[in-house]
Amino acid sequence: MEATFPIRLPSPKDMFRTFILWLASSVLPLLAHADSIAQADAIDFDAQIRPILSDKCYHCHGPDEATRAAGLRLDTEEGAVGEPGGYAAFIPADVESSEAIRRIESDDPDERMPPPDSKLSLTDAEKETLRRWVQQGASWSRHWSFVPPRRPAVPEDPSGWSRGAVDRFIAKRVRDAGLQPSEPAAKETLIRRVTLDLTGLPPSPEEVRAFLSDDSANAYEKVVDRLLASPHYGQRMAWPWLDASRYADTDGFQGDPTRTMYPWRDWLVDALNRNLPFDRFTIEMLAGDLLPDPTPEQVLATGFNRNHMFNGEGGRIPEETRVENVFDRA
Repeated sequence: MEATFPIRLPSPKDMFRTFILWLASSVLPLLAHADSIAQADAIDFDAQIRPILSDKCYHCHGPDEATRAAGLRLDTEEGAVGEPGGYAAFIPADVESSEAIRRIESDDPDERMPPPDSKLSLTDAEKETLRRWVQQGASWSRHWSFVPPRRPAVPEDPSGWSRGAVDRFIAKRVRDAGLQPSEPAAKETLIRRVTLDLTGLPPSPEEVRAFLSDDSANAYEKVVDRLLASPHYGQRMAWPWLDASRYADTDGFQGDPTRTMYPWRDWLVDALNRNLPFDRFTIEMLAGDLLPDPTPEQVLATGFNRNHMFNGEGGRIPEETRVENVFDRA
């Protein structure tokens, strides 16, 4: 019985082809201006404020009643902007009256938040982010995972620079920041960038000449398709996977003896080159041996689970190694 996957997801190669074409045509010219664009934005509670409160405040002012101090709860909108003790931690649009802002900026160790004995502290950038958030009205939002996605209205781009809907959002951000897109890169630069990105190798002189002489509207797309079909694509795209999965040909302890892990590396390169759908890609690496009647290749894929340092010392604690590997694998 052959393993089945009822929901077929796009393969990494399919997704990357779409991304690389859009990236080169729209985003790369704007990266130099990213900081200026970001500074022009309104503070996003879920992306910028919630992480600060979670990391620095929830231990004493979070959901756990056993550790909550002063009856103040900052993980809910009611607790953060309400008045549990006659004052409010954050008062929308009123920084000076917001008790939490006063406490985090206080020089008095008896009043400062987080308290010194918590070993936690806010950076100047975090304090400024909280101040700006309050100034802008202290808007609150539910965690993104509980908010149904909504398709936003596509902005207009009177400049004519945009080539698609995504570009129009970028163009609006650029205009809001008072910037202009850079000029398109030369064809020599484009082919060098995309060839290094997709194969890790520079283009050959013959490939550069062929691209320069191709005046068709889809000349760049043809280069991308050629590179994605190259065996070097899988070798290049395997780099981050090998790094993240802790791939190594040695154990990492004592004399660091060698081990036979290269078959899994070769499976990874082959899976990327044959465009294995992402759901199968991950399932086979995590549990290919548990699939019904697994193929030798699916069993080999689970070599991912052995990409960790292994201590063969006589006094080792096997369970400790197992737990360390589970954490590292996750």
